[in-house]
Amino acid sequence: MAYTTFSQVKNDQLLEPMFFGQSVNVARFDQQKYDIFEKLIEKQLSFFWRPEEVDVSRDRIDYQALPEHEKHIFISNLKYQTLLDSIQGRSPNVALLPLISIPELETWVETWAFSETIHSRSYTHIIRNIVNDPSLVFDDIVTNEEILKRAKDISGYYDGLIELTSYYHLLGESTHQVNGKTVVVNLHELKKKLYLCLMSVNALEAIRFYVSFACSFAFAERELMEGNAKIIRLIARDEALHLTGTQHMLNLMRFGEDDPEMAEIARECQQESYYLF
Repeated sequence: MAYTTFSQVKNDQLLEPMFFGQSVNVARFDQQKYDIFEKLIEKQLSFFWRPEEVDVSRDRIDYQALPEHEKHIFISNLKYQTLLDSIQGRSPNVALLPLISIPELETWVETWAFSETIHSRSYTHIIRNIVNDPSLVFDDIVTNEEILKRAKDISGYYDGLIELTSYYHLLGESTHQVNGKTVVVNLHELKKKLYLCLMSVNALEAIRFYVSFACSFAFAERELMEGNAKIIRLIARDEALHLTGTQHMLNLMRFGEDDPEMAEIARECQQESYYLF
């Protein structure tokens, strides 16, 4: 089933599932199968902000006065946050858009990913303000073993879904030989990868982000790095919205309201879903 950016086959989008139906053709918003995604889009747009609107000039003074171990904690936390939003700024689009079948979900994913890019820009805004050479911070992200371990936990589910989706669109359902290895492509397995990917993202939005936010807020409770905390509050508000989005997708799948087969897959993946959290 090849992906097309504009299907010329006329269809009723209200009858399409969220995923694995006909590719979206006309982006129309006069009707929605699931209006929750339209509400999320409207809410996210109303939240729009820019990091430059937040004054972080005082943070440079605070940072210079921190003891070395607290500087390490603060910068390491920013590196981790940068990693998470680097992944989230691109991965929902790359992984989910080729599989989506309804316009309101398509636009929600695009809106969600765009807001994540604002978060990434925010970390640059913060880091540029407190250190003389931001490159030293950013360059360490891809060489820091502890950060890379965390990256694998998140990116692995995205990468697995993206890889199988590409085989599905290019080769179709069957057993194929790709670069010397046997690849089994079937829709059931692809749906499992989608479900687990969304569950992984749900854990990211619900737990991983907020653990890092707690670290940022701990400094602000001591009246330190308060500009950073103001930005993190704006980011946390966005992430709560993104969490709502993934929870709605998962619940529609889990109860079989959108695609009856997804309810079966949710049961199959229950133990691994627990492990993710």
